[in-house]
Amino acid sequence: MSKQRISHTPEGGVCSKMMIIDSEDNIIRNVQIIGGCQGNTQGLSRLLVGMDIQEAIRRLEGINCRERGTSCPDQLAQALKKIQTDFNL
Repeated sequence: MSKQRISHTPEGGVCSKMMIIDSEDNIIRNVQIIGGCQGNTQGLSRLLVGMDIQEAIRRLEGINCRERGTSCPDQLAQALKKIQTDFNL
């Protein structure tokens, strides 16, 4: 079993301030998003648990919020890409 934990500080002026992601064998096991709209971040976190990392990236990457060029979901995709890179998944 390959367990990973990554902390990501979102960029681009999004509302969330920190993202903590636990994964195991390329599957998302837990997502904690600090800051941002509580209902949306809780919903997003719950939807991602059990999802393959690559599938989550495919669904979230490129979402734009208020013309920032990024969003909380897009920043979560960037954090997941870091897991893939840092742990050679």
